[in-house]
Amino acid sequence: MPTAPIIPFPALACPLDKSPLENQGASWRCAAGHGFDIASQGYIHLLPVQNKRSRDPGDSKEMIAARRRFLEAGVYQPIAQAVAETTLAGLSPANTPGCLDAGCGEGYYLRQLAAAAKGRGQALALMGLDISKWAVLAAAKQDKHTRWVVGSNANLPVLPATLERVLCMFGFPVYPEFARVLQPGGLLIQVDAGPDHLRELREIIYPRLKAERPADPAAPAGFVALPPGEPLRYTLELSSPGQIADLLLMTPHLYRASAEGRARAAALKNLHLTVDVRLTRFERNDAEAAKVEA
Repeated sequence: MPTAPIIPFPALACPLDKSPLENQGASWRCAAGHGFDIASQGYIHLLPVQNKRSRDPGDSKEMIAARRRFLEAGVYQPIAQAVAETTLAGLSPANTPGCLDAGCGEGYYLRQLAAAAKGRGQALALMGLDISKWAVLAAAKQDKHTRWVVGSNANLPVLPATLERVLCMFGFPVYPEFARVLQPGGLLIQVDAGPDHLRELREIIYPRLKAERPADPAAPAGFVALPPGEPLRYTLELSSPGQIADLLLMTPHLYRASAEGRARAAALKNLHLTVDVRLTRFERNDAEAAKVEA
Protein backbone atom coordinates (compact mmCIF):
# COMPACT_ATOMS: atom_id res chain seq x y z
CA MET A 1 0.00 0.00 0.00
CA PRO A 2 1.51 3.39 -0.98
CA THR A 3 2.12 5.88 1.80
CA ALA A 4 -0.76 8.36 2.02
CA PRO A 5 0.25 12.01 1.96
CA ILE A 6 -0.14 14.18 5.04
CA ILE A 7 -0.35 17.78 3.84
CA PRO A 8 -0.84 21.17 5.49
CA PHE A 9 -4.48 22.26 5.56
CA PRO A 10 -4.85 24.99 2.90
CA ALA A 11 -8.18 26.77 3.49
CA LEU A 12 -7.08 29.55 5.83
CA ALA A 13 -9.11 32.68 6.52
CA CYS A 14 -7.93 36.14 7.48
CA PRO A 15 -8.50 36.60 11.23
CA LEU A 16 -9.36 40.28 10.63
CA ASP A 17 -12.03 40.06 7.91
CA LYS A 18 -12.68 36.30 7.41
CA SER A 19 -11.74 36.47 3.70
CA PRO A 20 -9.56 33.75 2.10
CA LEU A 21 -5.83 33.88 2.69
CA GLU A 22 -3.45 33.03 -0.14
CA ASN A 23 0.11 31.86 0.28
CA GLN A 24 2.61 34.26 -1.26
CA GLY A 25 5.93 32.64 -0.53
CA ALA A 26 7.02 33.75 2.92
CA SER A 27 3.61 35.13 3.94
CA TRP A 28 -0.14 34.73 3.64
CA ARG A 29 -2.32 37.62 2.41
CA CYS A 30 -5.98 38.37 1.87
CA ALA A 31 -7.52 40.53 -0.85
CA ALA A 32 -7.72 43.48 1.52
CA GLY A 33 -3.94 43.41 1.94
CA HIS A 34 -3.71 42.00 5.46
CA GLY A 35 -0.46 40.05 5.62
CA PHE A 36 0.86 37.40 7.98
CA ASP A 37 4.46 36.24 7.80
CA ILE A 38 5.49 32.61 8.09
CA ALA A 39 7.91 32.13 10.99
CA SER A 40 11.29 30.55 10.32
CA GLN A 41 10.04 27.38 12.06
CA GLY A 42 7.14 27.18 9.60
CA TYR A 43 4.13 28.24 11.68
CA ILE A 44 1.79 31.20 11.09
CA HIS A 45 0.69 33.70 13.71
CA LEU A 46 -3.01 34.45 13.11
CA LEU A 47 -3.95 35.87 16.51
CA PRO A 48 -4.36 39.66 16.18
CA VAL A 49 -3.15 41.73 19.12
CA GLN A 50 -6.66 43.06 19.73
CA ASN A 51 -7.93 39.51 20.23
CA LYS A 52 -5.41 38.69 22.95
CA ARG A 53 -6.52 38.74 26.58
CA SER A 54 -2.94 38.90 27.82
CA ARG A 55 0.51 39.64 26.46
CA ASP A 56 1.47 35.95 26.25
CA PRO A 57 -1.78 33.91 26.31
CA GLY A 58 -2.05 30.17 26.74
CA ASP A 59 0.35 27.66 28.21
CA SER A 60 3.86 28.79 29.09
CA LYS A 61 7.09 27.48 27.62
CA GLU A 62 7.65 25.44 30.80
CA MET A 63 4.17 23.89 30.66
CA ILE A 64 4.64 22.88 27.03
CA ALA A 65 8.02 21.28 27.78
CA ALA A 66 6.46 19.32 30.66
CA ARG A 67 3.57 18.15 28.46
CA ARG A 68 5.95 17.02 25.75
CA ARG A 69 8.04 14.95 28.17
CA PHE A 70 4.96 13.41 29.75
CA LEU A 71 3.17 12.52 26.51
CA GLU A 72 6.27 11.20 24.74
CA ALA A 73 6.61 8.65 27.55
CA GLY A 74 3.47 7.05 26.08
CA VAL A 75 1.22 7.26 29.12
CA TYR A 76 -1.68 8.71 27.11
CA GLN A 77 -1.11 6.48 24.06
CA PRO A 78 -4.46 4.67 24.55
CA ILE A 79 -6.24 8.04 24.32
CA ALA A 80 -4.34 8.96 21.15
CA GLN A 81 -5.18 5.58 19.62
CA ALA A 82 -8.89 5.90 20.41
CA VAL A 83 -8.98 9.42 18.96
CA ALA A 84 -7.17 8.33 15.80
CA GLU A 85 -9.54 5.38 15.25
CA THR A 86 -12.60 7.58 15.77
CA THR A 87 -11.24 10.31 13.50
CA LEU A 88 -10.39 7.98 10.63
CA ALA A 89 -13.61 5.96 10.77
CA GLY A 90 -15.81 6.64 7.76
CA LEU A 91 -13.26 8.62 5.75
CA SER A 92 -12.67 7.79 2.10
CA PRO A 93 -9.11 6.85 1.07
CA ALA A 94 -9.84 8.53 -2.27
CA ASN A 95 -10.09 11.97 -0.62
CA THR A 96 -7.85 14.18 1.49
CA PRO A 97 -10.14 15.27 4.32
CA GLY A 98 -9.31 18.32 6.42
CA CYS A 99 -8.81 17.86 10.17
CA LEU A 100 -8.23 20.57 12.79
CA ASP A 101 -6.97 20.02 16.32
CA ALA A 102 -8.44 23.06 18.10
CA GLY A 103 -6.10 23.52 21.04
CA CYS A 104 -3.34 21.27 19.74
CA GLY A 105 -0.70 21.90 22.40
CA GLU A 106 2.66 20.64 21.21
CA GLY A 107 1.03 18.46 18.56
CA TYR A 108 1.16 15.00 20.14
CA TYR A 109 -2.33 13.87 19.13
CA LEU A 110 -2.00 15.11 15.54
CA ARG A 111 1.33 13.32 15.15
CA GLN A 112 -0.27 10.11 16.38
CA LEU A 113 -3.21 10.64 14.02
CA ALA A 114 -0.87 11.20 11.07
CA ALA A 115 0.99 7.97 11.83
CA ALA A 116 -2.27 6.01 12.03
CA ALA A 117 -3.53 7.56 8.78
CA LYS A 118 -0.37 6.64 6.92
CA GLY A 119 -0.68 3.08 8.16
CA ARG A 120 -4.17 2.86 6.67
CA GLY A 121 -3.39 4.62 3.40
CA GLN A 122 -5.58 7.59 4.34
CA ALA A 123 -4.47 11.03 3.15
CA LEU A 124 -5.20 13.97 5.46
CA ALA A 125 -4.88 17.75 5.38
CA LEU A 126 -3.93 18.61 8.96
CA MET A 127 -3.99 21.81 10.97
CA GLY A 128 -3.06 22.35 14.59
CA LEU A 129 -4.12 25.56 16.30
CA ASP A 130 -3.28 26.82 19.77
CA ILE A 131 -3.42 30.19 21.48
CA SER A 132 0.04 29.54 23.00
CA LYS A 133 2.88 30.50 20.70
CA TRP A 134 5.15 28.20 22.72
CA ALA A 135 2.90 25.24 21.96
CA VAL A 136 2.77 25.97 18.24
CA LEU A 137 6.52 26.59 18.11
CA ALA A 138 7.21 23.21 19.74
CA ALA A 139 4.78 21.48 17.37
CA ALA A 140 6.24 23.11 14.26
CA LYS A 141 9.76 22.04 15.20
CA GLN A 142 8.67 18.39 15.29
CA ASP A 143 6.41 18.14 12.24
CA LYS A 144 6.68 19.94 8.89
CA HIS A 145 3.69 18.21 7.24
CA THR A 146 0.96 19.91 9.30
CA ARG A 147 -0.26 23.51 9.18
CA TRP A 148 0.60 24.98 12.59
CA VAL A 149 -1.17 28.18 13.56
CA VAL A 150 -1.21 30.49 16.57
CA GLY A 151 -4.86 31.41 16.89
CA SER A 152 -8.00 31.26 18.99
CA ASN A 153 -10.94 28.85 19.03
CA ALA A 154 -13.16 31.92 19.43
CA ASN A 155 -12.14 33.16 15.98
CA LEU A 156 -10.88 30.23 13.93
CA PRO A 157 -8.84 31.40 10.91
CA VAL A 158 -10.51 28.77 8.73
CA LEU A 159 -12.89 29.17 5.79
CA PRO A 160 -16.48 27.95 6.31
CA ALA A 161 -17.40 24.30 5.73
CA THR A 162 -13.87 23.20 4.80
CA LEU A 163 -13.19 20.57 7.47
CA GLU A 164 -14.38 16.99 7.88
CA ARG A 165 -13.06 16.60 11.42
CA VAL A 166 -12.44 18.89 14.40
CA LEU A 167 -10.71 17.59 17.52
CA CYS A 168 -11.05 19.25 20.90
CA MET A 169 -8.78 17.48 23.39
CA PHE A 170 -9.30 18.51 27.01
CA GLY A 171 -9.80 21.99 25.57
CA PHE A 172 -12.16 24.92 25.37
CA PRO A 173 -14.87 24.20 22.78
CA VAL A 174 -16.45 27.09 20.91
CA TYR A 175 -19.34 25.30 19.26
CA PRO A 176 -20.56 28.06 16.90
CA GLU A 177 -17.07 28.28 15.40
CA PHE A 178 -16.76 24.51 15.15
CA ALA A 179 -20.15 24.37 13.39
CA ARG A 180 -19.08 27.11 10.98
CA VAL A 181 -15.89 25.41 9.80
CA LEU A 182 -17.20 21.83 9.60
CA GLN A 183 -18.85 20.48 6.49
CA PRO A 184 -22.36 19.04 6.87
CA GLY A 185 -21.84 15.49 8.10
CA GLY A 186 -18.45 16.37 9.56
CA LEU A 187 -17.56 15.29 13.08
CA LEU A 188 -16.54 17.14 16.20
CA ILE A 189 -14.58 14.69 18.37
CA GLN A 190 -14.30 15.90 21.94
CA VAL A 191 -12.26 14.37 24.76
CA ASP A 192 -12.97 15.44 28.34
CA ALA A 193 -11.96 14.25 31.78
CA GLY A 194 -14.27 11.71 33.40
CA PRO A 195 -15.20 11.78 37.10
CA ASP A 196 -12.22 9.66 38.20
CA HIS A 197 -9.58 11.19 35.93
CA LEU A 198 -6.37 11.70 37.95
CA ARG A 199 -8.40 11.23 41.11
CA GLU A 200 -5.42 10.03 43.15
CA LEU A 201 -3.46 13.20 42.37
CA ARG A 202 -6.46 15.43 43.05
CA GLU A 203 -7.01 13.76 46.43
CA ILE A 204 -3.44 14.66 47.38
CA ILE A 205 -3.38 18.29 46.28
CA TYR A 206 -6.91 19.37 47.30
CA PRO A 207 -8.43 19.29 50.81
CA ARG A 208 -11.68 18.00 49.26
CA LEU A 209 -12.87 17.16 45.78
CA LYS A 210 -15.68 19.09 44.15
CA ALA A 211 -18.85 17.24 43.29
CA GLU A 212 -18.71 16.04 39.72
CA ARG A 213 -20.94 17.80 37.23
CA PRO A 214 -23.21 15.42 35.31
CA ALA A 215 -22.29 14.89 31.70
CA ASP A 216 -24.48 16.98 29.41
CA PRO A 217 -25.99 14.67 26.77
CA ALA A 218 -27.53 17.55 24.80
CA ALA A 219 -25.87 18.36 21.47
CA PRO A 220 -24.73 21.95 20.97
CA ALA A 221 -26.52 24.07 18.37
CA GLY A 222 -25.62 23.01 14.84
CA PHE A 223 -24.89 19.41 15.84
CA VAL A 224 -26.55 16.12 16.63
CA ALA A 225 -25.04 13.78 19.21
CA LEU A 226 -23.90 10.37 18.03
CA PRO A 227 -24.13 7.32 20.31
CA PRO A 228 -21.37 7.52 22.93
CA GLY A 229 -18.67 4.91 23.13
CA GLU A 230 -17.46 3.25 26.28
CA PRO A 231 -15.49 5.53 28.63
CA LEU A 232 -11.77 5.01 28.24
CA ARG A 233 -10.42 4.00 31.62
CA TYR A 234 -7.10 2.49 32.67
CA THR A 235 -4.44 2.82 35.35
CA LEU A 236 -0.83 3.85 35.14
CA GLU A 237 2.16 4.11 37.45
CA LEU A 238 4.31 7.23 37.54
CA SER A 239 7.65 6.00 38.82
CA SER A 240 9.62 9.20 39.33
CA PRO A 241 9.18 12.61 40.96
CA GLY A 242 9.98 14.17 37.58
CA GLN A 243 7.01 12.52 35.89
CA ILE A 244 4.70 13.58 38.71
CA ALA A 245 6.01 17.14 38.49
CA ASP A 246 5.49 17.19 34.71
CA LEU A 247 1.91 15.97 35.06
CA LEU A 248 1.10 18.63 37.62
CA LEU A 249 2.78 21.34 35.55
CA MET A 250 0.86 20.46 32.37
CA THR A 251 -2.57 20.61 34.00
CA PRO A 252 -4.65 23.46 35.49
CA HIS A 253 -4.29 21.75 38.88
CA LEU A 254 -0.92 23.43 39.35
CA TYR A 255 -2.61 26.81 39.70
CA ARG A 256 -5.73 25.62 41.50
CA ALA A 257 -3.92 23.73 44.25
CA SER A 258 -2.77 25.39 47.46
CA ALA A 259 0.92 25.72 48.33
CA GLU A 260 0.43 22.89 50.82
CA GLY A 261 -1.11 20.66 48.16
CA ARG A 262 1.72 21.34 45.73
CA ALA A 263 4.23 20.55 48.47
CA ARG A 264 2.55 17.19 49.13
CA ALA A 265 2.74 16.35 45.43
CA ALA A 266 6.40 17.40 45.25
CA ALA A 267 7.25 14.97 48.06
CA LEU A 268 5.91 11.95 46.16
CA LYS A 269 8.36 9.39 44.78
CA ASN A 270 5.79 7.47 42.73
CA LEU A 271 2.06 7.64 42.11
CA HIS A 272 -0.60 5.17 40.99
CA LEU A 273 -3.15 6.99 38.83
CA THR A 274 -6.50 6.40 37.18
CA VAL A 275 -7.02 7.71 33.65
CA ASP A 276 -10.73 8.21 32.97
CA VAL A 277 -11.83 10.12 29.86
CA ARG A 278 -15.00 10.54 27.83
CA LEU A 279 -14.89 10.62 24.04
CA THR A 280 -17.96 12.33 22.57
CA ARG A 281 -18.90 12.63 18.89
CA PHE A 282 -21.13 15.35 17.47
CA GLU A 283 -22.14 15.42 13.81
CA ARG A 284 -22.67 18.72 12.01
CA ASN A 285 -26.22 18.45 10.82
CA ASP A 286 -27.74 20.26 7.82
CA ALA A 287 -30.95 21.19 9.60
CA GLU A 288 -29.24 22.16 12.84
CA ALA A 289 -26.52 24.07 10.97
CA ALA A 290 -29.19 26.09 9.18
CA LYS A 291 -30.48 27.23 12.57
CA VAL A 292 -26.99 28.43 13.51
CA GLU A 293 -26.51 30.30 10.24
CA ALA A 294 -30.01 31.83 10.14
